[in-house]
Amino acid sequence: MNKKKRILLKIGSNTLTKETNNISRGKIEDIANQIAKLKDTCEFIIVSSGAIAVAKQFVKLESKQKEVFVKQALASIGQPHLIRIYQEIFREYGLLSSQCLLSYSDFEKEESKTNITNTIKVLVNNNYIPIINENDTVATDEIKFGDNDKLAALTASLLEVDLLIIATNTNGIYTKESIKNKRPETIAEVSNFEDLKNEIVNSKSTHGSGGMQSKIEAAEVAKKANIETWIVNGLEDDFIYNAFENKVPFTKIK
Repeated sequence: MNKKKRILLKIGSNTLTKETNNISRGKIEDIANQIAKLKDTCEFIIVSSGAIAVAKQFVKLESKQKEVFVKQALASIGQPHLIRIYQEIFREYGLLSSQCLLSYSDFEKEESKTNITNTIKVLVNNNYIPIINENDTVATDEIKFGDNDKLAALTASLLEVDLLIIATNTNGIYTKESIKNKRPETIAEVSNFEDLKNEIVNSKSTHGSGGMQSKIEAAEVAKKANIETWIVNGLEDDFIYNAFENKVPFTKIK
């Protein structure tokens, strides 16, 4: 029996909302459909943002507290809804899913790291897809990941995955010159990080808390663990499948 390729898929809020103010059930269906098609050759672990975006759809919190506490409260409201949407849709495609909430401090303690690894191994071996998010409700300002790109890279490294796919709203990383000329051109393959950093034009996404810079930093963490990173346009349908078939432009960081 051939060993399945283990993939960590990171999905940001902009991808999940398809750059609107609402979580797109259609996008989660697209992800489920692709995982179902690939399940004989690949096993998936998902790091998903979107808890705050879900909550904002139907809640407006009144508070004099700092914005970080309001966001943590929104995450608390939105997270169960986010997981419910995943579970409902994944079930339609014959997929089982589970929730894992992690904090930055979990990656600093050997015991926690061992527990994360062992728990996720049990889930994956029993055909459950772990859906991981930062534990926003308890994370403080100092120890927040700030962006799930870093959470994805740390998790990928800990679990020794074969590939990290970061779904974003561009066709990978564009050259600085092509952005200036307003004719974006994808950098297909990268092996030198210094050259890559010179190409970065940093901009935050609408719903997310990162930009292309945080994706490069995540890829750097993954590279230290000998994990290849793909930065792919998650707004497109069949984005994982098409990347495997080299049918779409995206960036490979080796």
